[in-house]
Amino acid sequence: MAEHAMSRRSFVSTATALLCAGLARTAQADSDDPTAVRSLAFEDNFSQLDWSVWNAGPKAGTFDPGFYGRSAFARRTGEEGFDPYAIVDDPRAENGKALQISAKYIGSPMSVPAYYGNNSSEHQWISGNIQTAKKDGIVTKGWRKGYFEARMLFPSHPLTWPAFWLMNGRSILDPKTSIEIDVVEHKGFELSQYGTYLHEWGQPGEHHESTGVAAGVDLTTDYRRYGILIDSTKCVPYFERKPVTDTRTGKPANWPINRSPDLDLDGDVFWPLLTLALRADVPYPPNLPNDQLHTQMRIDYFRVYT
Repeated sequence: MAEHAMSRRSFVSTATALLCAGLARTAQADSDDPTAVRSLAFEDNFSQLDWSVWNAGPKAGTFDPGFYGRSAFARRTGEEGFDPYAIVDDPRAENGKALQISAKYIGSPMSVPAYYGNNSSEHQWISGNIQTAKKDGIVTKGWRKGYFEARMLFPSHPLTWPAFWLMNGRSILDPKTSIEIDVVEHKGFELSQYGTYLHEWGQPGEHHESTGVAAGVDLTTDYRRYGILIDSTKCVPYFERKPVTDTRTGKPANWPINRSPDLDLDGDVFWPLLTLALRADVPYPPNLPNDQLHTQMRIDYFRVYT
């Protein structure tokens, strides 16, 4: 009888140890998820495009006309007879709907206001950019801190340059110093990798951080989650809710935002942009086939957790 009791005690002890180890592993896994300890503060599932929240067209700012790359960002009604913004049915999206932002080659002189590429054949593309800010400095939705996430599907293409990024509100009307956080920038010809960046532009104290991300999956075949956690002093980029490894250190990227005191002093916030651009830093492909003259990315949702 005593031997049997000892056996039971040993079994209970072992089982308890295994349970605790399992719980510890679960807790560690959960600790990586930046949404686990935060509440959903904003969500757009793109069942429709809410123009009271989003503004379309060139990047909000006064430093330049707001275009970059080889395409003109269309206003909400489109440009040159082409509207790049559409809500589409997609069973892979969580709610069965997604925002599709397209790029199309026009291939003839254009008349997009203030666009430098109207008369250059390589730049006669129309694409899209939406943002929660306007050129007059109004920010319809912005947050100082939190976890920002977009679930996106990128195109495979020799020129596409989709991005999910953030700017600070002060950068619009007072751009001599600004903060830009590129949660994801993807090159359409690099199927399983992307870049993430922090730029504190201008002097004094210009500061830059960056890393490439080897995703290990094809980013052009399904939706993936791209995020950034911003707190009082720093930012941490995420892929599929796991911290991104900084290739320079081999450790999770954990980048200081040196202008954090200025953000707090100004009561400043970060506002999001969701953009499909075309790269201008690579040679223009000769004889693009017809199926590469019109391409698109999709966005399942944009969320902010605080």
